[in-house]
Amino acid sequence: MNVRRLIPAAALAGAVALGATTLTACAGTGAAGSSADGKLDVMASFYPLQFLAERIGKDHVKVATLTKPGVEPHDLEITPKQTGLLGEADVVLYLKSLQPAVDKAVAQSGVKNVVDAATLTPLEVHGTSGHDHGADADHPEEGHGDEHGHSHGEAAEDPHVWLDPVKYAEVAKGVGAALEKADPGHAADYRKNTEELVARLTALNTEFEDGLKNTATRTFITTHAAFGYLAERYGLDQEGISGVDPESEPSPARMKDLQAVAKKENVSTVFFETLASDKTAKSLASDTGLKTDVLDPLEGITDKSQGADYFEVMRSNLKNLQKALGTK
Repeated sequence: MNVRRLIPAAALAGAVALGATTLTACAGTGAAGSSADGKLDVMASFYPLQFLAERIGKDHVKVATLTKPGVEPHDLEITPKQTGLLGEADVVLYLKSLQPAVDKAVAQSGVKNVVDAATLTPLEVHGTSGHDHGADADHPEEGHGDEHGHSHGEAAEDPHVWLDPVKYAEVAKGVGAALEKADPGHAADYRKNTEELVARLTALNTEFEDGLKNTATRTFITTHAAFGYLAERYGLDQEGISGVDPESEPSPARMKDLQAVAKKENVSTVFFETLASDKTAKSLASDTGLKTDVLDPLEGITDKSQGADYFEVMRSNLKNLQKALGTK
């Protein structure tokens, strides 16, 4: 994962504007896109960006995604054909550092109309928990790595901004601005759709704020430490079993540490996700007498997802958190 400094608030507007002005749209004359049906061709790297493009673009865009349903985004491999399709798109939406294969493909494709979602909202550094344990105090050599092999000592930034509705709304605004620039003939529609989506995300944020105000514990354990922004937003403590890579094996020291955390913080549930193995979650739950449940990082929607789209799955996440944390 690339290490970048937090983006100052003053630079955020400029970043959004830059992301939009880099779009050398074939729509410069006000035409829609280069596809046969006149729609703007948008290629999204994975589901959260696909969702934004579809909700903001609606009938004016044709959206494709590089990450098919059921594929774990972090492990995505890009084919030469997909790299070629990137170069043909009117707009490419991706989140730099989340998927190394996509970063490489975007660079190789020569595509000019690129929007990096990582420039649209400030990224932060999150450890495996709200307490930021990092390396175990008794085992400093066993720090928790991220999905690209970095240790938390390298201060890698967390890309999972879409799990915080407030930050996701900031990304939505940037995507909306980019579509307006690429297809000025429909700018008013994109602006209206963006405002409607941001309003829904604002309401979702309120639901989470109200729903997580009074709980018996503020700590939750998850296999995939993707919920740092969500935890920070709502005053929770995330304890990741093995960092941000859902498939990596936790050290014995980490499992022992989590058993102690579960007991101290009255944790009732170990969360796993739909796109990765639940082996580590079930192992920890078995050792500690805890229950298991799903907390979905929303990197893709499948028939196993607890909802058909972003909003439905996020509300399922809220219900599962409320149950696990003991909402009063």
